[in-house]
Amino acid sequence: MQSIDEKEKNLIRIIKGYDKIALAFSGGVDSSFLLYFAGEIIGRENILAITVNMSMHTSREKRESIELAKDFKHIFIDAEEYSLRAFVENSKDRCYHCKKDIFNKIKSEAKKRGFLIVCDGTNRDDLDDYRPGLIALRELDIKSPLKEAGLGKDEIRELSKKHGIPTWNKPSKACLASRIPYGTEITPEAIKTVENCEEYLINLGYPDSRVRHHGSIARIEIPVKDIESIIKYRKEIDSFFKSQGFLYTTLDLAGYNMGSLNKEIDLK
Repeated sequence: MQSIDEKEKNLIRIIKGYDKIALAFSGGVDSSFLLYFAGEIIGRENILAITVNMSMHTSREKRESIELAKDFKHIFIDAEEYSLRAFVENSKDRCYHCKKDIFNKIKSEAKKRGFLIVCDGTNRDDLDDYRPGLIALRELDIKSPLKEAGLGKDEIRELSKKHGIPTWNKPSKACLASRIPYGTEITPEAIKTVENCEEYLINLGYPDSRVRHHGSIARIEIPVKDIESIIKYRKEIDSFFKSQGFLYTTLDLAGYNMGSLNKEIDLK
């Protein structure tokens, strides 16, 4: 088992192997760490941050990505995700088709600007969940330096703090499509409803919350430690969620569970 210092050296070696890179940049913990860290190694002028403009990322995330990448070359491209049938139908391999389409667009835009190497922020821990999008990344030869260096999420946070990167303690956020059960059509209205409800919970003081959209039912997931405290807001939350179109608001007593909707998939 390698130490975090050895993994950091691995990452430096990997990044030094590139003259310049385009980075799929969401503004999250992983891509922000990679952006700043690579900038110190190969120079910020040799990095192009590409953020995908899509409804799966919240308005808050888009604003934060602009601020985080203000000292880098940073562009936005449109995903046009609702034109992708496989995405809208929301089958269990949705992520594969969505990643394939988006990273083809990223590679094309990067190439136009002279960036032939495209990287993303996939880390070692991503291998422990059901993530068909990783197959698309391999097919398109997208580089994942954090995963290659053997770094997991907690180690990335630790190194981010060590290097003064402001996202070291930022709550993790996943694509909003992950709030919609597989087989349920994804619509702009459903995604916006989820975004509004999660933003409401964030403003209440629960940044690690998830709102799973089960038709007329909203299922809130928050860390177990926060379950007792959120009960005092039950009337306010129920009222707001009803204003967003939900008939019923529930609280999952098991707490927040990353990728909980993947339980519905038979992976055997």
